[in-house]
Amino acid sequence: MHGLGASSAPYFAPAAAHPALAGRRSLLIDMLGFGISDRPTGPAYTLEDHADALARALDQAGTGAADIVAHSMGGAVAVTLAARHPHLVRRLVLVDASLDPEPPPRTKRPGSSGIGVYRTEQEFLDHGWAETMDFVGPHWAATMRLAGPEALYRSAINLLRGTVPTTRENLERLTIPRTLLHPAVDGPRADAASLTAAGVSLTAIPDCGHNIMLDNLDRFAQAVADALSA
Repeated sequence: MHGLGASSAPYFAPAAAHPALAGRRSLLIDMLGFGISDRPTGPAYTLEDHADALARALDQAGTGAADIVAHSMGGAVAVTLAARHPHLVRRLVLVDASLDPEPPPRTKRPGSSGIGVYRTEQEFLDHGWAETMDFVGPHWAATMRLAGPEALYRSAINLLRGTVPTTRENLERLTIPRTLLHPAVDGPRADAASLTAAGVSLTAIPDCGHNIMLDNLDRFAQAVADALSA
């Protein structure tokens, strides 16, 4: 599962084909409103909406309890999926996932916060869409441009708002195996003690930024393989 404004194939296809993960069935799923999925303008695109749509896709694919590997906003959706549809999730591997709600941003920066500076959807549709494409640069824009503008804005705002209970609270309450991969360059996590106490395994990946699977493919694939074999 990809993150905000992304698509699963460009971000995960090299990892799915990596020798460390050979022999596994992989489904590269684009969230509703993103990538090659439909882009309806009606849904609210809450984290719960995304999780329920993913549940329907997994049901139709006949996966049973699946191992979910999810990046950034996709991690928040995956945790929500496990909380709402526990029969569909066997393990979680979260890739630098979003765990906490955030206040409305005051300045533009990458991620949901950059989109959240636009206080209304109409403001985003009028000029925020084009400004965001310029702001994020050509690589991210290559997948973000595939998203429905309404889906992108609503998903970003709902990620900032989070869920009740929060993604972090849901994650800590789950009893399935859970692994969180994070960039080593960020240093020790302030929440390491609480996550470890809740049974979440933490794995720091060297030589990478937020897009771990793209920045250090070999270490990412091996870390996922280790998490799925634990």
